[in-house]
Amino acid sequence: MALDPLADWRITREPFYQAVGHEIAAFEAARSARLPLLLKGPTGCGKTRFVEHMAWRLQLPLITVACHEDLSAGDLAGRWLLDAQGTHWMDGPLAQAVRHGGLCYLDEFMEARADTTVLLHPLADTRRVLSLERHGELLRAHPDFQLVVSYNPGYQGLHREMKPSTRQRFVALGFDYPDPPVEAGIVQREGQAAPGLAAQLVQLAIRTRRLRDEGLEEGASTRMLVHAALLAHAGLSPMEAALQAIAEPLSDDPELGAALRALVRASF
Repeated sequence: MALDPLADWRITREPFYQAVGHEIAAFEAARSARLPLLLKGPTGCGKTRFVEHMAWRLQLPLITVACHEDLSAGDLAGRWLLDAQGTHWMDGPLAQAVRHGGLCYLDEFMEARADTTVLLHPLADTRRVLSLERHGELLRAHPDFQLVVSYNPGYQGLHREMKPSTRQRFVALGFDYPDPPVEAGIVQREGQAAPGLAAQLVQLAIRTRRLRDEGLEEGASTRMLVHAALLAHAGLSPMEAALQAIAEPLSDDPELGAALRALVRASF
């Protein structure tokens, strides 16, 4: 029996994900049509959890790459390695998914170096090929290969934009924070919070999100609310939990920090 080369990347337990619209059907349609998918939305709104849930739902191995400014095309495609037996080629995470069939998720894709964008172009159109120039190989995508990338439009405006030549190769899904009752339900479940505390945290988050007009890059994410709830479950008072998980991480600016701490104290 052949070994599964992506066995370590398979999700065996269902990740919790609360659908807020038709995103599951939209993902499945892109999957059926073999179209690459672009997820855009603020930090901590559920994009990564959604991808994990879909990988489990579709029974696909999931290779996730957290992109950063030093990530190069070679890091994704692969490289030659030297050991005691000589030189041998090692596929990068993208090449593994392309070769064997899996879901490759490039998180915050625009953080990576510019050469990674060029690498994706022939993979994200009808050619569905990955050029491994250092290996002398043109790798055709496995039928089960799916490319998903994410980025934060608000954050990217401060750095560099996605070019139309890249953007137009993808179909896109927009994400945002859920409606308050849905978000409170997520915080209650994931943060082991009482309904009242979950609702308070969501209302606090809504107030912080309004501070974007005052210079705050982003308000409190659903992820931060879950962190605050977990701290409260571990024994901190709700106010201390919210200060530690929300107010302090959100900004180092003295004036914004003071405003955030005031919001927390007013909420609890």
